[in-house]
Amino acid sequence: MSREQADFGSVGLFSSPLLLSSPSSPPRVRECAGADDRIVPALDAPTPPEIAVLVTPAPPRAARTPVLLGTQLMFNVGFFAVVPFLALVLTADFGLTAAAVGLILGVRTFAQQGMFLVGGVLADRFGARRTILTGCAVRVLGFATLALSLLTPAPQLALFIAGTVLTGLGGALFSPGVNILVADAEQRRAPAAGHRASLFAWLSVAGEFGAVLGPLVGAALLGWGFVVVALAGAALFVLIAVFLAISLPRRTPASTERGIHGRWWSLRDRRFVAFSALHAADLLAFNQLYLALPLQLARAEAGPAVVAAMFAWVSALTLVLQLPVSRWCHRVGAARALRVGYGLSAAGFVVVAASAVVPLDDPVLIAAVFAAAGLVIVGHLTTNPTAQGLVPRFAGALPTGSFFGLLSTCGGIAVLVGNVAVGALLGWTAVPAAAWVLLAVPLVVAAVWAPRVTASAGSADSLSR
Repeated sequence: MSREQADFGSVGLFSSPLLLSSPSSPPRVRECAGADDRIVPALDAPTPPEIAVLVTPAPPRAARTPVLLGTQLMFNVGFFAVVPFLALVLTADFGLTAAAVGLILGVRTFAQQGMFLVGGVLADRFGARRTILTGCAVRVLGFATLALSLLTPAPQLALFIAGTVLTGLGGALFSPGVNILVADAEQRRAPAAGHRASLFAWLSVAGEFGAVLGPLVGAALLGWGFVVVALAGAALFVLIAVFLAISLPRRTPASTERGIHGRWWSLRDRRFVAFSALHAADLLAFNQLYLALPLQLARAEAGPAVVAAMFAWVSALTLVLQLPVSRWCHRVGAARALRVGYGLSAAGFVVVAASAVVPLDDPVLIAAVFAAAGLVIVGHLTTNPTAQGLVPRFAGALPTGSFFGLLSTCGGIAVLVGNVAVGALLGWTAVPAAAWVLLAVPLVVAAVWAPRVTASAGSADSLSR
């Protein structure tokens, strides 16, 4: 059999020219639908003895946009209702030091961000729907394990750590699947007359609403104990899983439907690997909203209320600016949007570096941190949806799961390694600006090189086969 015949056979075309009728019998039609051939009588008409009709299966229908946005909202409500209180439990119930708490939470983060690539490959292989539902089940198991660790006569640290890891692994499974479905829905959207916000921008807004509501729900339940908080989070993810099992299409994009099996395509695309490494600076910068900038506020003798106000400031900017920023990015193009976004984040750290070197009063230092947080979050709002929107361009006809996974995994590695370096440099009193310079430099590099890399997104020569 020739290669052409083999290729036709793989997509359901008959590969043997056998006659299905004789001159004395009525003409018949062969229907070809995958591997199933059926012979049916044809209409009485002067037709050839055999008519081959290719019946192509309909492509998977897109998941509905409200379902995806609502899912992201509820994912974040469940996540932020539980995870922000892990540090409190580890110190109050288990008596761990701050260093030990940081290590455990770092392992949880890496279990999620570091395993996104694996989750993306699994979504490519088995379909987004299956991996999303599996991820929900794993997160339910993780939250239930957290509760179980405190229901024993003596708190079990090993069980608690296992629960934190399972919580992260659940996210590593369902997040790439959600990104695949959002990218698929974005590509199917009808062209708009003007510049509109991408679905990834809407996803960011929905997630931010969840990030605001989640801690409020968790704090309200914490009066009954963390066990109630964890079990409520598990119950919420059970409801989410049931909702998605009903709402998501049975058939979702998967590599098996494209004839591609078990290929880690993102790792074979050298330009996308380079882009993912460059874009990792954005996630590292964003993470400093929860590490370096609060520590800088503490140095200015700002209390918890000021730190909470900074978080509220960041959330307000996200909710108000994400959609307008996304429309602007669509208008100016990805290259310029990335350049401006990385530059804004770098400028935020330059502001803090200057305030660390120049003697300033505490109110001015606090204002500098708020300004830096604003610049970093606006930079993130510019670059992150743009980078996610570029993934289908890099992937081309290939499945997108491993591409989304690699993008997040590189960010997770950067956060894990970068936070250690930033934490060490923040204590280097001889060079108080060192940590902030370290954070700014990768962003400047990304602003220069990432637009150049994206210019050839999806080109054939970027794959090393």
